[in-house]
Amino acid sequence: MDVVFIRLLFVLIVGVVCFVIRPFNLPSSLAAVVGLLIGVAIVVFEWRLRAMSLKRLIGAAIGSVLGIVGAYLFALVIRNSISPSPTQSFLQIMVMLVMAYVGLAVGATKGDLLNLAALGGIFGGEKTGKKSYKILDTSVIIDGRIADIAETGFLDGLIVIPQFVLRELQLVADSADSLKRNRGRRGLDILQRLQKTASVQIQIVEDDFPSVREVDMKLIELAKVYEGKILTNDFNLNKVAQLQGVAVLNINELANSLKPIVLPGEVMRVFILKEGKEYNQGVAYLDDGTMVVIDNARKMIGKTIDISVTSVLQTTAGKMIFGKWDERGPVRHDAKAVAPPAMAVPPVAGTSAPPTEPAKKQTPAAVDRAAD
Repeated sequence: MDVVFIRLLFVLIVGVVCFVIRPFNLPSSLAAVVGLLIGVAIVVFEWRLRAMSLKRLIGAAIGSVLGIVGAYLFALVIRNSISPSPTQSFLQIMVMLVMAYVGLAVGATKGDLLNLAALGGIFGGEKTGKKSYKILDTSVIIDGRIADIAETGFLDGLIVIPQFVLRELQLVADSADSLKRNRGRRGLDILQRLQKTASVQIQIVEDDFPSVREVDMKLIELAKVYEGKILTNDFNLNKVAQLQGVAVLNINELANSLKPIVLPGEVMRVFILKEGKEYNQGVAYLDDGTMVVIDNARKMIGKTIDISVTSVLQTTAGKMIFGKWDERGPVRHDAKAVAPPAMAVPPVAGTSAPPTEPAKKQTPAAVDRAAD
């Protein structure tokens, strides 16, 4: 609030001074308006300077000084080649303004190349201020998990969304196929979620590469220009970008790295969902989608059993766990879990033996009756 008050007071002082002095013999009211405009322009210029880094400020100062020196040399040439006249004065002023402006603009642009840390002292604490750009791919936008990652605060830097990715997403949303249309609309909803996330900065860039047709190659070229990283879950784009030296953040690889670690010999409880490809195998899935292949578990389909992990296979597509079911141990535990419905059918079996034994003998008896 103090800075705003000082700026307003400065604008009013400039307006009052112009009202009293009346520069260029202007009327008092018009002079006051001109003074207020000059004050506002100075405040805007100061506000823009506050956002610049120290490197750019030093570069702009050096560039403007060099521009003024060059303009003075040009003015000497003009003075000796042109007779004194209004044209001479106009050319000298224009050369001064042009050279000062060009030096200021070029110096501010090239100021980032200065190495102030080498000077030490007060310049040693100047930070680089280099931004980290994350460029989104169409596939990762449609996937949707990027919004959840951004909301947790693990995603930093500036999120860049190219205009050609938005066009591709819009084409998918306008597709005649209902499945593609729903995927495209889901991607647009994910972008709205990202824009509403306070911890993430979104920037839509207009950069395009007309000579490049494929969107994936455009993303790679854009990442080279911005020196950023590509966020994707496309396996092929991941490989091509790495071959061209572009850093890639793969959402699928992140999900695989967050899966729980299972070591051989550990005991885990799984639900046998279906039959495996090999003989007498059963297949189960963990909560994160990891496939578990169990030997000797074909006859336990539809039941929850305890297995012993034998090996873990890590592939680019994900993790696969292999285990073995011991009929002697886990059967008793699983039989107790299904004992109430087994005892409800044969009420006589509960009098002479534990509930586990009738449950084990029930399947062979059914097989014998089917054979007869």
